[in-house]
Amino acid sequence: MDNIKVSVIVPVYNASQYISKTLNSILNQDFEGFEIIVIDDGSTDNSLEIITRCLDDSPIPHEIIHQENSGVSVARNAGIDKSKGDYLVFIDADDYVSKNHLSSLYNGKTDFSLTLYARKEEDKITNLDTYSQDVISTYDFIKMELNMQITFNFFQLMYKADIIKDNNIRFTPGIVYGEDAEFAHKALNYGEEITVNNEVTYYYVQHPDSAIKTTEYKRFAIVEIFESLAEFYRKNNREEFADLIITSRIPRAIFGNMNFFFYNGYDFDEVISKMKEMNLFEKLSRFQGDKKFKLKIKLFLFNPKLYYKIWKKLKNSI
Repeated sequence: MDNIKVSVIVPVYNASQYISKTLNSILNQDFEGFEIIVIDDGSTDNSLEIITRCLDDSPIPHEIIHQENSGVSVARNAGIDKSKGDYLVFIDADDYVSKNHLSSLYNGKTDFSLTLYARKEEDKITNLDTYSQDVISTYDFIKMELNMQITFNFFQLMYKADIIKDNNIRFTPGIVYGEDAEFAHKALNYGEEITVNNEVTYYYVQHPDSAIKTTEYKRFAIVEIFESLAEFYRKNNREEFADLIITSRIPRAIFGNMNFFFYNGYDFDEVISKMKEMNLFEKLSRFQGDKKFKLKIKLFLFNPKLYYKIWKKLKNSI
């Protein structure tokens, strides 16, 4: 098939429990003109065998790449480099999509398109944001994301391949948390509009051990990602976005991840020690914006232990 409209890129590492469901949800799309590129990132289970079995007899164009374990960023980049489609879509190996995921995203006109996603944890499905517009400018979208007015994940988007390839946008290897946010922001910077379909077509599956995977405070690495993005925006003459990162996005990310660690039973003294080591107190103090949120930050900075005691009593509302 020469007319490949969309390349679906799926990085896989030890996902034998989930990859069959993921691939079948892609194979069953009600959309014609797409290819599937699966990158096995050195799996040590039988993921590669399952991938091969799922795709071997499929008439849908596909490619299976096997590489030494190099991380999800390198795997996704390999998929981008091999892709032939006019647009790119990313699906993680333990998630799945509805049969109209690609048809809901594709219009062949705008730089980006977006559908909604839901979090699925065991039998519980949680729907997230909806949008009031059918079309939204990338400027407005980036601004809302930096102010954390929307719940956004990079896999919601369909990306015009020329924007990614012509501007050499790739996932940064070696980053363990936040590489997807960096990729999406850089891509959006070079586009104009996003078409929006307010239908849930992507299911982000959270497993019981998800919190364990964030040990060693890797979630705080998002701060360095956004500091790098601030420099990127300054170089692209978008000072407003750079300032929003410093005064809104980074402080919100620090505070949100700190509370995440508290909620998941991390030791208070260890969290505080790590925050001091990374100079997060000073970066947290730069917050400008919502008065209620600023008050929480001020309380924490004034007396972290007091904040923590109040948080333990009121953790569903603070």
